[in-house]
Amino acid sequence: MTAPTTPNNPKRALLRHLRPSDLRAAAQLASHATQGVINITEGVHQSVRRRLGLSSGASDEQASGLTGQVYRGVRGVAHIVGHGLDGALAALLPLVDDPADHPEASPAREAVLAALNGVLGDRLQSFGNPLAQAMELRQGGRALPLAPAPLKMQLGELASPHLMLLVHGLSMNDTQWHRSGHDHGEFLAQALGCTPVYLRYNTGLHTSTNGRELAMQLERLVAAWPLPLERITIVGHSMGGLVARSAVQVGREAGQRWPGLLRELVFLGTPHHGAPLERAGHGVDLLLASSPHTAPFARLGKIRSAGITDLRHGHVQDVDWQGRDRFESSDDHRVPLPLPEGVACFAVAATLASQRGLLADRLTGDGLVPLQSALGQHDDPARRLVFAKDSQHIAYRTGHLDLLSSPEVAQQLLHWLAPAA
Repeated sequence: MTAPTTPNNPKRALLRHLRPSDLRAAAQLASHATQGVINITEGVHQSVRRRLGLSSGASDEQASGLTGQVYRGVRGVAHIVGHGLDGALAALLPLVDDPADHPEASPAREAVLAALNGVLGDRLQSFGNPLAQAMELRQGGRALPLAPAPLKMQLGELASPHLMLLVHGLSMNDTQWHRSGHDHGEFLAQALGCTPVYLRYNTGLHTSTNGRELAMQLERLVAAWPLPLERITIVGHSMGGLVARSAVQVGREAGQRWPGLLRELVFLGTPHHGAPLERAGHGVDLLLASSPHTAPFARLGKIRSAGITDLRHGHVQDVDWQGRDRFESSDDHRVPLPLPEGVACFAVAATLASQRGLLADRLTGDGLVPLQSALGQHDDPARRLVFAKDSQHIAYRTGHLDLLSSPEVAQQLLHWLAPAA
């Protein structure tokens, strides 16, 4: 019997924040974290031995003899405990956890999962961890079925010939387009009569991986749309803009139908040429690796996801990162990719400053993305993204997340996207 859906039901209240399956996910994360701590400890041990002029043993990072046996024993115990706990929980959870009984997840849970996926999403997926988020096209807080009959039933009268896709940024999710009582998707839907659809995805994966998956899902969505589509608009915030550019490129190369319906691409604070915080993180990696005593701790910096390291220079294609150690080189290896031809492209950049200046443009920006990066400007003409003058807008005294709730930005979007009189 299903538990009653009342605010005073403690079981359902708890399930909004924490699911039984989270226990298995947490146990798996703890097991991997334990192995990581053991590796760092052994690395420091070896660094001290080398500093004292003693034999380093089996390798620079692995001890030999009795010491090596101790470390291997500790690893073995941790592996057995972690594997056994994971197996036991996998067998028990179906007996105590019925997904049909889950209430709607709380915003707090959704935000924590989005942040966790942003930092560790690639690792979560590679481990098969239940907390890894799958890509979904969503509307009204629910995933959209990519089949004609169910899609028509779910959308109902909301379906229109104009599809607007909103793509969130790093460590965020689709619900966070609603900020300070405002949602660009809802606002534009009322003003333009379009149908807003929101993407949810694992922001810890490579940008190009998400772009490829988005292209395939959009193709299926267009095929299942309840009435003939005439226009697609994509609005991407931060990393979402990079994912959108990647998806367009993939879709065109694959001869998919949906790129031919794409009319506008809008970028809100998108780091087209990277963000300085990730470059600073890479600098910390190099600094830690420069000393034999701190080198083992450089592994901590390498926990951050592929999605985060893609933001160092703004990767959008597989070729930008494939075949390279993403933690080794600070050089920009991107293959230049211009804005898609035949699509009206618009860029909104923000700055915390009250006016433009060298410091505000290159360093301050919106707190996360420099102004020049958001506007596609680059010292190398081959990498420069050319936005028409009237297709650029700068929001002053505005932070990176404030782009989602700014009335000024909302009106600018409406000005760009409203049909000409």
